[in-house]
Amino acid sequence: MLSRIADILVPAVGRLAVTADARAELAPGSILAANHTSLADPAIVLAALRRLGVSPVVVAAAGLWRVPVLGRALAREGHIPVIRNDRRASDSLDLAAKALEQGRLVLIYAEGGIPSRADAGEEPPRAFRSGLARLALRTGAPVVPVGQAGARRVTSGNPAKQLAGVVTAPLRRPGLHVHVGAPLTLTGDSATRTAQAHTAVTAAWRTAADLLGCSLEARRDFPDTV
Repeated sequence: MLSRIADILVPAVGRLAVTADARAELAPGSILAANHTSLADPAIVLAALRRLGVSPVVVAAAGLWRVPVLGRALAREGHIPVIRNDRRASDSLDLAAKALEQGRLVLIYAEGGIPSRADAGEEPPRAFRSGLARLALRTGAPVVPVGQAGARRVTSGNPAKQLAGVVTAPLRRPGLHVHVGAPLTLTGDSATRTAQAHTAVTAAWRTAADLLGCSLEARRDFPDTV
């Protein structure tokens, strides 16, 4: 349901384009690793993936399960809550591993949160946490890098600006781009596997940003949109 809703809502707030590498493959039991820049990008990524024929299980902050309607939908569809800074956070890896074993695709945001920035510009993914590498090692699942650009043009900044961004987005219709890279198998120790995943997601993001029309020098220089 969430993927269907995203596919309806995202075209109303922006102009979404989706591309993929020639060797990209969204095989059952794959881990999808995406960069995280805005409250809007999970919906954008879900809408893009639905266009490519998949509706993944999402690993997301447990606080979303406390939102009345959204929380029930997340629980009903088997999405996976992460309780950050708590020993129970490892439970999310157990649930993700089970979903992968069942042939589901699992979408994970390895940065662990949204950057605290006021501007609406683009920048490379921040350092990844180790959960993605541990999940890949445990399951042997391939990692598919997903890069998105433009989500901060929908909503970014402080709460007032985020709300204003969502309200005005249907009028502004900012450009949005999602690019899916070729799958890779992570190797080496935890730090090496984490670095490999980060490099691949950064490359996918860079492609998305380029195709969105943002130069390397200006990616942090988008004007505030609201």
